[in-house]
Amino acid sequence: MTDSPAGAHPDEPHRQGLSQRLNWLRAGVLGANDGIVSTAAVVVGVAGATSDVGPVLIAGLAALVGGAISMALGEYVSVSSQRDSEHALIQKERRELAEEPEAELAELIGLYEAQGLSRDTATRVATELTASDALKAHLSVELNIDADDVVSPWAAAFASAVAFTVGAILPMLTILLAPVEVRVPLTFVAVLIALAVTGYLAAWIGGARRGRAILRTVIGGALALGATYAVGALFGVAAG
Repeated sequence: MTDSPAGAHPDEPHRQGLSQRLNWLRAGVLGANDGIVSTAAVVVGVAGATSDVGPVLIAGLAALVGGAISMALGEYVSVSSQRDSEHALIQKERRELAEEPEAELAELIGLYEAQGLSRDTATRVATELTASDALKAHLSVELNIDADDVVSPWAAAFASAVAFTVGAILPMLTILLAPVEVRVPLTFVAVLIALAVTGYLAAWIGGARRGRAILRTVIGGALALGATYAVGALFGVAAG
């Protein structure tokens, strides 16, 4: 474990790797949420059309596999683009420091002055940080980037795929194991409780209001389940 900077409180997120951990958690929570909603919508829709277990199982497995792969690919592409942009900015800053060190120092001084430091203090801070690690100083102040903490697309893709699968298992097990006459209501209840949990976690990670996030997630999930069940029931009646 990397030691915290001197003077940092133990409960504050000053350790290196924070972006990696938050990226992993974000991908995991979003993946679980999508796994719950999309898979539940599929199996509830099929259950609305037929009471047979076979079609529900096949549709659920197809939704799980396809969704997990899709989520992983989406996260990989998205985070890869972010990582490539960060690497390009790092290389650009490194080149500018090599070609125009005096101009870059003056820029750093100006940035610290803009943050409220006096000219003398800004000059002293910028000079000392440049002597210590010029690239790190510029990336931090100019671009809010840590060269040692660039996000990993593979970690995001893996977290998203695993979380989607875990989320998808809940509605599948509920609707497959519950008695036929109550399987849809029980699936609704299980899914909405799970969505409340993922909504809370998403809000906690982002520092947003918990109640609003939970309500938004639960209402969205309920609408999705209600719509797909109605479609399945409509086609089931028409086929009958």
